[in-house]
Amino acid sequence: MAARRISSLFSRSFTSLSAKSFTGLDVCKIDMGPFFLEHCIKWKSSGLGRATCRYSTAALSIEEPIAPSVEINHTQLLINGQFVDAASGKTFPTLDPRSGDVIAHVAEGDAEDINRAVSAARKAFDEGPWPKMPAYERSKILLRFADLLEKHNDELATLEAWDSGKPYEQAAQIEVPMITRLIRYYAGWADKIHGLTVPSDGQYHVQTLHEPIGVAGQIIPWNFPLLMFAWKIGPALACGNSVVLKTAEQTPLSALYAARLLHEAGLPPGVLNVISGFGPTAGAALASHMEVDKLAFTGSTATGQAVLGLSAKSNLKRVTLELGGKSPFIICEDADVDHAVEQAHFALFFNQGQCCCAGSRTYVHERVYDEFVEKAKARAMKRVVGDPFKGGIEQGPQIDSEQFEKIMRYIRSGVDSGATLETGGDRLGKKGFYIQPTVFSDVKDDMLIAQDEIFGPVQTILKFKDLGDVVKRANSSRYGLAAGVFTQNIDTANTLTRALRVGTVWVNCYDIFDAAIPFGGYKMSGQGREKGIYSLQNYLQVKAVVTPLKNPSWL
Repeated sequence: MAARRISSLFSRSFTSLSAKSFTGLDVCKIDMGPFFLEHCIKWKSSGLGRATCRYSTAALSIEEPIAPSVEINHTQLLINGQFVDAASGKTFPTLDPRSGDVIAHVAEGDAEDINRAVSAARKAFDEGPWPKMPAYERSKILLRFADLLEKHNDELATLEAWDSGKPYEQAAQIEVPMITRLIRYYAGWADKIHGLTVPSDGQYHVQTLHEPIGVAGQIIPWNFPLLMFAWKIGPALACGNSVVLKTAEQTPLSALYAARLLHEAGLPPGVLNVISGFGPTAGAALASHMEVDKLAFTGSTATGQAVLGLSAKSNLKRVTLELGGKSPFIICEDADVDHAVEQAHFALFFNQGQCCCAGSRTYVHERVYDEFVEKAKARAMKRVVGDPFKGGIEQGPQIDSEQFEKIMRYIRSGVDSGATLETGGDRLGKKGFYIQPTVFSDVKDDMLIAQDEIFGPVQTILKFKDLGDVVKRANSSRYGLAAGVFTQNIDTANTLTRALRVGTVWVNCYDIFDAAIPFGGYKMSGQGREKGIYSLQNYLQVKAVVTPLKNPSWL
């Protein structure tokens, strides 16, 4: 199966940079390929202050948002196979990141709705046909679902781009095909889940059963709503569980649409329930519910800790967590610099930098550091930013005003702490949540921009001397989600892949995701694995069955 490049996921929930004095303002035009960058501003340093802004991209003229060609038909909660209003009757707006305008008002689920959904899921598991259905029949329903995802690719991609701000072409050409492939992958697993026959020391027949765990609660983030929807429900349903899934309040639309397609494929009522709502109400109710047997969460480390605590205080439900990251991207002295520049750019800026596994600490060997910085700056200045529905766009807006302001505060922190702002550092346009692709050099490990997960289009470039130095520094982070290694020496690659305390190491590539490749982190980046055979373990219980043997012919 072909591996695809894409970043994974997570929801993280400081103001704009203060004015700086610069001299030597030059306005030029730069050919940006698909369209023309009207104004590129060369800021020449005034020499004042510790930080210098040697080169900065200018604000593009962000046009009026293009009207998406999709109808929004699903804004209610999905409970027991029916779209229904919230018990309270409340709704909340989901906003267009391109403008801040309201796209639609969505039902606001809370604890009472979680109770209704869990009751439906419990009944579907305890009394319904799904766990009792032959595994091959479950497989066929998932395969029909994948066919419907493929058929409705464009509608799903449009909803995803509209609600999250990611480029439509990214959603349509990469992400929706990926979830279709992943659902087919788990459909293939459905009838291949089985236990073992185990030899014993006495006259006993011993077997293990791999049983579905029951009702699975799932909480997904806003940065990859459809991908996380598929990563969560795929293994859970293949194993025969029922599900209550809470969407991110920023991006509820695509999961509701996809859930309708799954029921069209033949999923029995109550097996999948989808609740839109907020973390402190719906999310907390799901994490602490006594009738939920397992919880899966993707999001920030701080929220993951809260979810884990609620789960432990309630019924000790099993929990998997896919959390934050500050992934090192290591460029050795023998690396192909041009290739490393392009890969480092992709690793950081993909999905507006809103990726848990973004290569957000770029460590470059001192012998190639200056060359890399100049080329990384040039590549960032060529990045095409604009309306996600316009062809050729590489970067859309950030998800919302909160995330936008957080990123801008980190940019100001970088300047104030003495890092060199090579390019970017400001917003684009006056409407929406667009930020210039930003590159910092001369970054030190003790700076906030090198320690915290910014979750935005901000590349930080650090210098290292040797392997021992970079391994120690790379591993000093509280996170351990992923890493990139760029070298032409297999011994160097082997040394680093074994030394780095992370869940995934990409060598001379980045963000290679495949349905069969496990994904998850070390340390405060989470526990458990998503995707592949390893994710099935999250949704199964192992039961040992021991039966006496009378006069066995063999043992």
